[in-house]
This record gives sequence, C-alpha cells and structure tokens, in this order.
Amino acid sequence: MSFITLFQVGVLTPVPLFKNLSLTIGAGCRLGVVAGNGGGKTTLLRCIAGTSEPTEGVISHSRGLRLGFVPQDVPSALLDQSLFECLRLALPADQRSDLWRVEVLLALLAFPQDLHHRAIRTLSGGWQRLVLVAQAMAAEPDALLLDEPTNHLDISKIQFLERWLVEMASRMPMVIVSHDRHFLDACTTHTLFLRQETSKLYAHAYSAARKLLSEDDAAQQTKLEQGIKEAGRLRQSAHELKNIGINSRSDRALRKSKQVAARATEIESNLKEPHKERSGQIKLRSREIHSRVLLSMDHVVVRAPDGKALFKTGAFRIFQGDRIVLCGANGAGKSQLIKMIHRAIVDPASAPDVRVSPAAVVGYADQHMSQLPDNETPFEIITNRFSLGDGRSRMLLAGAGFAVDRQGCPIKAFSLGQKARFGLLVLRLAAPNFYLLDEPTNHVDIPGREKLEEEILEQNATCILVSHDRRFAKAVGTLFFKIEKEKLFEVEEGADINL
Repeated sequence: MSFITLFQVGVLTPVPLFKNLSLTIGAGCRLGVVAGNGGGKTTLLRCIAGTSEPTEGVISHSRGLRLGFVPQDVPSALLDQSLFECLRLALPADQRSDLWRVEVLLALLAFPQDLHHRAIRTLSGGWQRLVLVAQAMAAEPDALLLDEPTNHLDISKIQFLERWLVEMASRMPMVIVSHDRHFLDACTTHTLFLRQETSKLYAHAYSAARKLLSEDDAAQQTKLEQGIKEAGRLRQSAHELKNIGINSRSDRALRKSKQVAARATEIESNLKEPHKERSGQIKLRSREIHSRVLLSMDHVVVRAPDGKALFKTGAFRIFQGDRIVLCGANGAGKSQLIKMIHRAIVDPASAPDVRVSPAAVVGYADQHMSQLPDNETPFEIITNRFSLGDGRSRMLLAGAGFAVDRQGCPIKAFSLGQKARFGLLVLRLAAPNFYLLDEPTNHVDIPGREKLEEEILEQNATCILVSHDRRFAKAVGTLFFKIEKEKLFEVEEGADINL
C-alpha cells in the first residue's frame, strides 16, 4: 500500500530546487533525503506535509492519513507552553484528559521531573528537539516526516531515537532529512539524493546508496568524456569531408559532411554534465604557534548561566595539536566549558583561573552561529572585518556557496546550514590557531562535514569541540573527555560515551 505518492513534483525559486520527482512511500519505507544546504530538503518535507505547495506536479496521501511532522525549530507558539501541556495538547482530542499518557511519554523519553512543568523556551536545544519528537509521537501518526531530528541530541538520545524508529515504528512510513551519516545508516531503508536536475533514488541506506551513486556519477562522467571525444571526431571528419567536397566539387561529400556534423550536434545536445554539489568549500587555516601548552586550568568549577555548579575540570591541559572532543549528556556543561574558555581568552579578568597562552588566537563558533550579526550581510562582514577588496570578497563568498545575488542579503535571511557554512568561512579568514567549536556540524550538509573533517586533519588544528555526529567526532578527535557526575575526565576512544 502506498501512503504517500509524488508524481513529477518540482519546486522553482525561480531556479529549480528539484524537478520531475516521482516516487511512492509505503509501509516499512524509511526514506532518507540527502542534499547540500539549500538543496530543497526542508521544502520537500513541507510540500509532503501540505504546509507548502510544489510549483509543479502532484503529491497525494492515502485517505485519512495522519502525518507527524518534526520540524527543525520549535514553533514560536509552543515556546511559552510547559512541556507537560505541550504533549497533552498533542494527544488526539479524545485522549487529552488521560494524563497518564503524557506521563508515559515523559518517562519513555527520560525527561527529568524538574523539566515537566518548565516553559519549552527555557529548555536546552537537545531537550527542545526531543519535545518535538515526543509531540509527533503523542499524535499517533500513520507516517512521520523528520527534519534533522538528531540536531542537539546527545548520543544516548540519538540511540534511543534510532531504536524507536527501527523497532517500535518499523512499519511506519517515514521521510527523514539528516546530515548524520551514522543515523541514516541505522534508520533508513531507502535513500533519495535530491538534485536540481535528476534526483537519484536507491533501495539502500546511506552508505551503500552513496557507493552506488558514486559509481553512477563516474559512469556518467565516462559517458560525457566519450561523447565529447566522439563528437570531436565527427566534427573533424565533417570538416575533412567538406574540404573534399569543395575541392572536388562533390555534392555527395558535402551532403555527407552535413550529415556527420548533424550527428555531432545531436551527440552534444544529449550530453549531460555530472552533478556537482552546490555546498560551498569549508576550509580552515591556522596561524603558526610555538607555544607547546595553549591552555591550562586546575580544578576550575564550570557553572550554568544561573550560577549552578555543573562540574570541576580537574587538572586540564591543552597542547598544540590536541583535538579534544567533549562528551556528556545534554545539560552536562559541554557548551558552558567552551564558553568559559572563550571568555577567558577575550577577557582574561573574567576567568583568572583559566591560563591561556598569549600566542593563542581563538576561532569561536557556537551551535547557533550567534557570533554572526543578523542584520549584516555576508559581503559587509567579509569586507569590514578583513579589509578585503570587493572582488576578492565576492570570489570567496562564491567559493563558499553564496551566489553574487545573495551576498547582499542579511544573515537572518539564510538557512541554518548556510549560516553555519558562512560562520566557518569567517573562522578561516581569521586564521586562528586554537578553535573552540560547539557543534560545528549542526546544519552543515554531508559534503560540508566531510570537507571540514579533511581540513581539520590536514591543518593539524588544535581544537576543543562538541559534536553529536559520531562519525565526525571519531574522525577528527585525538582525545576524548567526558563530563559525568560533576567531573571532567579522559576516556578512551571507542568507550561507551555520550557525545
């Protein structure tokens, strides 16, 4: 049975995000959707959910289908509701007086008791993300649409979500947008690579599908090169036949020349360039540093914004070339440690117990890219901060995936993925030698994550980072520190840790 059917669906903005998309989503189909930032993934989900309309084509649902939609951000109307009330109102109307159902959901997702009656806006990003998942579950949907469901979740919550999707909801049709490669492999049965011209669908999870896609793209590249070579050969032959026809006054040779030239034109008109990701390049650059120890702190207390003590650091040292991954559950204090170190570098008097080498030049990015001013444009930020010429600035922005006609738009007009990519470009231009990265991969597409991995390793960058992307963290990390039971301590790579 087909629950959701798409026929020749396309979205133009005015250039195509995607077009001619036809597929069916039936029982047991968990479809992962993969594309670069700005490639139309969220737009596709909204079209399926019925909150947006495609420019062309038809999307149909089976009669009476109840869709559960987990968006990227908490709707503003929910922010001032309590967690308990939000889930109660998400229940089917005839069940809202059954408060035990809410209690079961809260227990199932391990929401701490002290969060049950707090406003959603006061919860951490990870808990807010889980609220949206719980809200979708409460509505008892027939099919699920999930837009970046793992963003901000710690590893234990991601693993719970994986188990729930695979075991408890195994027959429920789903469309999952995610840049988390491990999550896609664990949860999906099919993969759609959403593309501007011709999207590709495979009946495999991400890694196997990516291999098949690479093979198909390589075959298309070979076909293109062979076509160009054959068209060139035919044009050369047509030119020779034309010369023979003119010199010998042979009408037959001239006719044959035109036929051969027409065949070359036909081949050229059917040639298609292989797909190229529109995700911009993410490159980091580090200044040289001769200090061996960049940072040290001894038994410093890390506190929450309200002053509550979260944990003690113990004797903590960061040496040049260390790539430290901070692990721990949501709310353990990972982001607060990075913020405290950043404050100590920017204003040493604010954190006298944190000793930072004078040679350290910090590059800081938080998970919301809040260091980017919403009302300034990418062009203004690049030219004002780094005194680059207009031409050089525009070229750098274009290389990072920002078309010239978008470089003058305010930061707030861009998607979260585009903001993240721009924030990493700003880091690159600042040329720090010590990176503080709080979930740098949030909202960054898969090609962008892979390029960031390559750059960190190539530059042998010194950094402290928080990331819930298991594949990314294991690829770049040299040391893993866990926050648990109000202490910070080193753990071995591969240990059972919460990223």
